[in-house]
Amino acid sequence: MKVLIVKLSSMGDVIGTLPALTDARNAIPDISFDWALEENFIEIPHWHQAVDAVIPMALRRWRKTLWNPNTIKEIHEFWKNLRTKKYDYVIDAHGLLKSATVAMMAHGKRHGFSFNNVREPLASFFYNKKFDVKKDLHVTERLRKLFSLTLNYETTSDALNYGILDYFVTKSVPRNDSLPDEKYLVFVHGASRNNKCWSEGKWMELANLAKTLGLKVKLPWGNNTELARAKNIAQATINVEVLPKMSITEIAGVILNAKGVIAVDTGFGHLAAALEIPTLSMYGPTNPKSGGAYGKNQTYLTDMKGLSPEMVWQKLSSSFAI
Repeated sequence: MKVLIVKLSSMGDVIGTLPALTDARNAIPDISFDWALEENFIEIPHWHQAVDAVIPMALRRWRKTLWNPNTIKEIHEFWKNLRTKKYDYVIDAHGLLKSATVAMMAHGKRHGFSFNNVREPLASFFYNKKFDVKKDLHVTERLRKLFSLTLNYETTSDALNYGILDYFVTKSVPRNDSLPDEKYLVFVHGASRNNKCWSEGKWMELANLAKTLGLKVKLPWGNNTELARAKNIAQATINVEVLPKMSITEIAGVILNAKGVIAVDTGFGHLAAALEIPTLSMYGPTNPKSGGAYGKNQTYLTDMKGLSPEMVWQKLSSSFAI
């Protein structure tokens, strides 16, 4: 059985789709998936054994240079790759007009959420078959339900498995240069919006609290703004290391060796959850019950702006075996 997934972005949403693939592979052993998504996240589907091919697109970049000949060539290549195969099922796991349009380009019957349950209701008119899945479920559980209804199998919420740990065990994954017995935390300080971020001063205080237990702190970053923030935080104490520029897979290797992760609402918090690393996530404008880092060893703190480093450290100490 051949299935196309359309889940374009963002990092946390892409990671949150993985358990549905694991469910499907467990129920239908011969199933395989192709996945259409934004080019920045093409590493992620390759971690899962059920994924056969990844079809990258660059909608965010193409919008800026729509009439450039190179852009037109890339769009044509994407369209050609999308239509190379015939699919038994096409699942729009994103639920937006843009993802529904991508699904419509592919060869196969399109499936998605119903009008009252999809993120952009008009997207449902593009689907051949639509399913009612309650909005009050966590987004990962909603996707697991969508896949099970589309592919006609049963699943239960207590069998959550992102299906990617084997990749990191069996593959030669680049890791940090730390000694194997080094004890450290990863602070995921960057987010897509400023109102999801915690202040530099509070991160500095938290790093100093980590030092009292002999823990080092590692700071990943993905752009110049995050790099500048990481350098400022690192000035607080000698136990903080700003990591070099890394791929998503390389950062996953760092997270795998960590004693724990402290994160704001961002994709690498979801990655830590998928890797089953103890993670404390701080939320402000978003609701973790519907879309927070999801899985084993996950702790949430809300009202992020009102959280002091001492409050976070107290929760951290009671939640993690550090």
